[in-house]
Amino acid sequence: MKLSISQHDKDTLLHALGTANLRFQKTYPGDRPDRQPVHTVYGGANLFKSDTTVRMGEIALKNLQTYAPNFVSLAKTLKLRGHEYLPDVQQDIDDLTQKLDEMSDAQRKKEHGWLSYSVYNKIIKKLQTEAVEDFRIDFEDGFGNRPDDEEDTTAENAADEVAIGMKNKTLSPFIGIRIKPFTEDLKYRGVRTLDIFLSTLLEKTGGILPENFVVMLPKVTIPEQMTTMVRLFEILEEANKLPTGTLRMETMVEATQIVLDDEGRNPLMRIIRASEGRCIAAHFGTYDYTASAGITAKYQTMSHPVCDFAHHMTKVALGGTGIFLSDGATNVIPIGPHRGENLTYEQLTENRRAVHQAWVTGFNHTTHSLINGRYQGWDLNPAQLPMRYAATYNFFLSSYEDAVYRLKTFVDRSAISTLTGDIFDDAATGQGLLNFFLKAMNCGAITEEEALLTGLTLEEIHCRSFYKILEGRREKHSK
Repeated sequence: MKLSISQHDKDTLLHALGTANLRFQKTYPGDRPDRQPVHTVYGGANLFKSDTTVRMGEIALKNLQTYAPNFVSLAKTLKLRGHEYLPDVQQDIDDLTQKLDEMSDAQRKKEHGWLSYSVYNKIIKKLQTEAVEDFRIDFEDGFGNRPDDEEDTTAENAADEVAIGMKNKTLSPFIGIRIKPFTEDLKYRGVRTLDIFLSTLLEKTGGILPENFVVMLPKVTIPEQMTTMVRLFEILEEANKLPTGTLRMETMVEATQIVLDDEGRNPLMRIIRASEGRCIAAHFGTYDYTASAGITAKYQTMSHPVCDFAHHMTKVALGGTGIFLSDGATNVIPIGPHRGENLTYEQLTENRRAVHQAWVTGFNHTTHSLINGRYQGWDLNPAQLPMRYAATYNFFLSSYEDAVYRLKTFVDRSAISTLTGDIFDDAATGQGLLNFFLKAMNCGAITEEEALLTGLTLEEIHCRSFYKILEGRREKHSK
């Protein structure tokens, strides 16, 4: 067989291509397989206590059970799939609940009410065990501009409470602080609060940070603000004897200038690069962004078209980089207008109507985010937590059977390919399907046993990498 290209020429060409390919892969490694919380709850630093997230769960559970005492009530309020077939009479609801309680998972899925029944019970379990996945102790909008001595004291107190929470294991799985932005008027305050909080906390804990600790830098508009944070991290790590790279950060998409700069370019990738690998997430600031786009207060909602534009620009800029993207928050709080005991029937009815309307708004906003590939958002009040999980569980459970079929088919196809020594070029498709189950398991929507129906083993699932799964199967078949 005659070949026109010499081995030397071929090696030279492909070596150069390999260098370029590896550079691209380093920039776009794909979705990060780490756990991503489904939400971040922001709370004023002056109000933070070591057991804040525990108390939030109790409030959220009471709110749910008050305004949806059973799964039928929740299903009819949110119009979950199959709600029209559910009974209205309390005795019939009790009978159906008992019937579903006594069924196996497989039997239950043949009933009209299985989805809403499962969503409701998973919400209750979540609120009882891990109501808040991520909490941000807020020194910015949730705290406001206060005298320096007051913010200094609050930073120390918040650090003390975090140390107590670490000892008592009452913190959320993810936690961090949001400092003031590095604008000209607030940069010194932001740096001072960060220094006081971290120095106090590390002194109290013997140099140990909470797991999944992160610092949020808001209102970023130029790369230099990120670079400054990196240099500060290096100083703080050295001063507190932390290993280099310990401190991580998030940024916020809150202004039109972070979507398009003065030269008509999207600056987000340059801003992320300026973090030198320290930035792990970009959160959307709904109300700051809509305000920067000239939207008046009445129309500043998550569903406004300018928000979808910003989300898509952000996803296009950062897709495949491994940076977690988070949506913003709805400011409609599901709390009735009437407070206290001994309320009249009319007042109770008004409360229920107000809460249910707010539930529908929150549920729809979160569902819209999930459909558009944004798996995290903000919550501002414990009363919003039930709908965060209602939308999340409904999203995953309603797509579960289709996702099982797709991933199982993909795994079966890959098993055939591994026999020939091939690794799919479209392993990213498999990773996307695997991520669906990882996200669903992380938030409690499905169990590990339910994920096994995909044909994967628990070991494969927990490796969190579809490419590694394919490699492992190829190695097994080659022996």
